[in-house]
Amino acid sequence: MKRTGFLLFALAPVLITAAVYGATSEHAAADAEGGRSPASQSRAADGRAAAERTADDAAVAARPAGLAAPAKKELAQKIVASAENSTLNWREAYGYIEDIGDGQGYTAGVIGFCTGTHDLLTLVERYTKAHPGNGLARYLPALREVDGTDSHEGLDPGFVAAWRHEAGVAAFREAQDSERDRVYFGPAVRLAKLDGLGTLGQFVYYDAMVLHGPGTDGDGFYALRERAVREADLPSEGGDQKTYLSAFLDVRRAAMRSEDPDRDTTRVDTAQRAFLDDGNLGLDTPLRWKVYGETYHVP
Repeated sequence: MKRTGFLLFALAPVLITAAVYGATSEHAAADAEGGRSPASQSRAADGRAAAERTADDAAVAARPAGLAAPAKKELAQKIVASAENSTLNWREAYGYIEDIGDGQGYTAGVIGFCTGTHDLLTLVERYTKAHPGNGLARYLPALREVDGTDSHEGLDPGFVAAWRHEAGVAAFREAQDSERDRVYFGPAVRLAKLDGLGTLGQFVYYDAMVLHGPGTDGDGFYALRERAVREADLPSEGGDQKTYLSAFLDVRRAAMRSEDPDRDTTRVDTAQRAFLDDGNLGLDTPLRWKVYGETYHVP
C-alpha cells in the first residue's frame, strides 16, 4: 500500500498537535529571554513534554475503549482488509507479499509493510532482536540497502519465499500484530480520542494512517489532519464531530485523487462516508459497505 512522507515511528505519537509545538516554542523563547542556559531550557522542555504526555495518557484512559475494544478492533481489521485484500479474513494476509508497482518495493504482511518505507525493515529488525536466526534475518543487510527505494537488490530471488515461510511461525504473526498496533493502530486511536472522536472517527484515523503512512509532510496522515483542522473545528475544541469527519474525509479523498485522478476512492466514498452519512458514529453492527464495487456485511 502507499506510504507518503517520512515515517516518524518514534516521534509521531508525540508530535501530534501544533498547540504542543507552539507551547514548547513559547516557553523556550521565554526561557531564553530570562537568561536560562540551553541545558536548563532543554530540561524544562522535557519536563513539560512529559507532563503533557502524562495528562494525555490520563485523558485517553478516562475515555471509553472505543475502537480498542476487542470486538471493535476485530471489526476494524476486517474493514481495512476489505480495502487492502478484498476479504474480511484479515489473518490471511500474514503471508501476503508482492510488488504492486507503487514505487514502494515489496508490500507484505497483515498491514502492508513495505520494503521501501522503513516499516518492513523495522519489523524484521525488531523480530530478529527477539528471535535471532529466523528465516528473514539474513536479508537485513539488503533490507537496509533498499530502504527508501523500490529496489529488490539483494532480496530476489529468495525473500518472497522466506517471508511466506516465516508467516507460518506464530511468533512472526504476533510480531506483525505488535508492529501494526505500535505504529498505526495505537497512535491513531490515541490521537482520535484526544481529538474528541468516537469509534467511527478512530477508525477513520486508523485507516488513513494505514493508507497514507504516519508522516508529517506531503500526504502523510499528520499533514492530512492539519489540513482538516483548518477546514473544521475539532470536537475536542467544540466542533461538531460529523462536520469535522466530513472535512477529514474530503481531505483524504483529495489527497488520493491528487496522486492519480482515476484512483478508486471507494474505501472512503462507499464505506467510511456511508457510515458517517448514516450517523453511525459508534461504528455499530450490523454493518454493510462497498469497496471496489464489492459488498461486505458484518452482522
